[in-house]
Order: sequence, then C-alpha cells, then structure tokens
Amino acid sequence: MKDLAVIETILRNRYHFFGEIRDGIGLSEKVRAMLISSILFLALYGAVMGSTHSLWQALSSAVKLPLLFLATLLVCSPTLYFFNILFGSDQSLTQSIALILTAITTTAVLLLSFAPIVLFFLLTTSQYQFFKLLNVAVFTIAGITGVLFLSQGMRVVSASAQEGATARRRILRAWILVYAFVGSQMAWTLRPFIGAPSMQFELFRQLGGSFYANVLASIGEILGFVIVK
Repeated sequence: MKDLAVIETILRNRYHFFGEIRDGIGLSEKVRAMLISSILFLALYGAVMGSTHSLWQALSSAVKLPLLFLATLLVCSPTLYFFNILFGSDQSLTQSIALILTAITTTAVLLLSFAPIVLFFLLTTSQYQFFKLLNVAVFTIAGITGVLFLSQGMRVVSASAQEGATARRRILRAWILVYAFVGSQMAWTLRPFIGAPSMQFELFRQLGGSFYANVLASIGEILGFVIVK
C-alpha cells in the first residue's frame, strides 16, 4: 500500500514530486513504487481488455500490457537521456527514467479509471471493431495526459539548466513522437491484446501490416466502407 501511495502524490502534488526528482530525493524508492503501481494497474486493465475473448486472452493481456510499456521505456529512454546531455542538461539517467515512469504511471492509473467504462461496453456490445477502437481512444487520452505530465516534469527538473533549454524542448517533442511510434509498433508486435471472437486464442500473431492501417480498416468497417477479415 505504501508503494501505491505514490499515485496520490503524483496526481495531487506533482510539482513537489518533480522537485524531489530534481533534487535526487528518494529516487530509488520512487522508481520502485512507480514500477509496482504501473505494472499492477496495467495488468488489471490488460485483463479487462482480454476478457472479451477468453480467460487465456485475459491472462495473456495482463502480462503483455505492462511488458509493452516497460519495453518501450527501455528502448526509448537512452535516446532522451543522451540528447538532453548533449544540449546542456544535468539530469542523471535515473532522473530521466523516473520522469518517464511518472508519465507511464499516470497513463496506467488513467487506464484503470477507464476500466469500468470499457467493461460496461464489453458487456453491452458484441461488435469487436468498436471495442478495439474504444480501447485505442482510451489509450490515446491516457497517453496524452501522461505526456503532459512528462513535459511538466522535464521543465521542473531542467529549470536550473537554462543553456540549451529551447533545444531540449524541441528534442522532447521529437522524442514523444518517436516514443509513440515505437510504442505502437511494439503493441503491434505483441498483439493480440483483445482477440478477435472468430479466432482461437493466440499468444502472438504473425507479423504483417501495421497498427495504423489496422485502425483505419476498423474505422472503415464500422462506417461500412471496408470489411476486415
């Protein structure tokens, strides 16, 4: 329960939380608490996503959703860290990871807050494409909010290093786009998370296509333009 208290601190008093990251106060404890909280919340939301198909899909998604976020963190965090150093930042790698974890933890708690709504539509509609797009919309809202927290945290932590501040802001914007593309491709690689009702349970599917093309095809099917097989 102590580790889960970090959620309330981030949401209610985030500037104080970012100030402690800037000052290096309790970084290890904060990283551990955010890891535990985000893994738990993402696993719960993953289970809700997968429950539309089967118990095995729910268990699989509960494992794969935290893996998706943590793997994207490992792939993308060195890029942000080294480019920030290149343009005058004095952040340590642990501080950079803590800031990114703040965004992931915020995203995770918002996803969990949407879980009752997603569960409601799971119980009241049987249209697979609609349910898939609903989850894409939920991830988009939660992800944008998490990115806003990351941007605020970067400003607080880097406030003392004015040299290269404009360049670092541009780098952060570019990095957010890279993070989104890496995350979407990682999600496509680890799919399925929901599982088409017409297909048997699969732990992974063959590579092919892309996340964005699949979303557009799903929109087309709902609007009656395209039939997704």
